[in-house]
Amino acid sequence: MAAPPRPELFDFYGVSMTKFFTDNWQNVKNFQAKPDDIVIATYPKSGTTWVCYLLDRLFFGKTHPEKDTSLPLYMRVPFLELCIPGHPKGKDLADQLTITPRLIKTHLPVQLVPDTFWEHNCKVVYVARNPKDVAVSHFHFSSMNSIHPAPGDWDGFLQRFMDGKMAYGAWHKHVVGWWEKKQTYPNLHYIFYEDLTENLGHEIDKLCSFLGMSPSAEEKESIMAAVKFDNMKDNKLTNFTNAPLMNLKVSPFMRKGKVGDWKNHFTVAQNERCDEHYKRHICFPGLEFRTEV
Repeated sequence: MAAPPRPELFDFYGVSMTKFFTDNWQNVKNFQAKPDDIVIATYPKSGTTWVCYLLDRLFFGKTHPEKDTSLPLYMRVPFLELCIPGHPKGKDLADQLTITPRLIKTHLPVQLVPDTFWEHNCKVVYVARNPKDVAVSHFHFSSMNSIHPAPGDWDGFLQRFMDGKMAYGAWHKHVVGWWEKKQTYPNLHYIFYEDLTENLGHEIDKLCSFLGMSPSAEEKESIMAAVKFDNMKDNKLTNFTNAPLMNLKVSPFMRKGKVGDWKNHFTVAQNERCDEHYKRHICFPGLEFRTEV
């Protein structure tokens, strides 16, 4: 199937979006959550696939090992709001999951998440990554993924990223909105990508404590090996080899997975502009982002 024309951004309840994330909105909004559902929420390019696979292995590595060799990760952890013509809708894939807990991925800002997740007190894992690496990753991702607007040149893209002229809106509003939710909703576990990179084992322990899980040392070791970036990049079921509308010849879906790659892209002036911008917008106790580890 030929790639559709690049979408236009439009305002959607105060958030920039494209049709590929809103065309099925009434069904997404009315999604019927279950109490044991687990939501993986992120701003795009913040470690979503990494944490989705980590959770999939934690829950089903022993009980359903066959899925790890037969079913792409995007089928195991559906992308709730995704709606691409000619392909299964994310909401429908989530409805069709038969094993529990259902793992469900979303990039929605907190105010747009379907109400039933909150009504059922579902557990939510939110992953946040520093804005400089997100911007660089998003730039390359947008180059190869035709469900996002074309990125244009790097400097223009960076400015639009800071201005929130991206699908899902401004990065700073997204991470702050979910951080504020965490203060009043105890079933939300907020993870920083940089912490995962620096000490994966420690972060898995914290995640297991939140989820009420106690994997054996052998299970944990197996999970840590499976979710290493290079192993996931080589795994056709996690690297989006067969995902629709991605041109992997332009850029791989899993590119580098490092903290600090922004240094290879930012000029001094761009870095200063970015620092000044986020200094104004990220000023909440405890919400701090590291741009290197």
